Amino acid sequence: MADLHVLRVFCGPGGRGGNRLGVVSRGATVVGERQRLALAAKLGFSETVFVDDPDRGVVDIYTPSVRLPFAGHPLVGTSWLLRHLGTGVDVLRPPAGDVSTWHDRDFTWIAGRADWAAGRELRQHASAAEIDGLPAPPPGSGFLYAWAWQDEASGVVRARAFPRRGDSVIEDEATGAAALLLAHTLGKALDIRQGVASQILARPRPDGWIEVGGRVALDEVRTL
Repeated sequence: MADLHVLRVFCGPGGRGGNRLGVVSRGATVVGERQRLALAAKLGFSETVFVDDPDRGVVDIYTPSVRLPFAGHPLVGTSWLLRHLGTGVDVLRPPAGDVSTWHDRDFTWIAGRADWAAGRELRQHASAAEIDGLPAPPPGSGFLYAWAWQDEASGVVRARAFPRRGDSVIEDEATGAAALLLAHTLGKALDIRQGVASQILARPRPDGWIEVGGRVALDEVRTL
């Protein structure tokens, strides 16, 4: 038996929004990539995380159709949850590499590299209204991150994300890896308002790493 914690990651200022995330806190109870992928598909969240070693921060991340070496909202959410459970860590270890993590008031942060978020198309639109008017998903294939300036001087961005993998996830409510890539591409700190009501902060560091942070809420705990 294992617990599944269902979180919302990158909640907005009023606690709304946030991308739902499933975290299996005792990942060893689900053995092998095939079984993990099947469970992730059954749950239907954008991502599901299996915590293989909470003390060392070793984690394994799955969408309903693929295994991911790195993803933003799963790592932010898992960092928050481990702290909530009393086993907080300073480093998470997904397949991509070591990811530093920390907490600052209501925000949980990670730092990642832009090349870990490769394969996502960043498409700029003329206005936030254009973003809001996009069909879900837009025509085409491959991960699309559509964005527009809402207030360029203040670094506020309106965005929506469409994985377009052919699985059950039509639109991501909040996407940390794409936010990381956008901050790297633009070279400035961003306040991203994504999906229905989510907020992601992303900021480049001089050493080339990109910090991504947001609020996390616990919705429920289930027994698998």
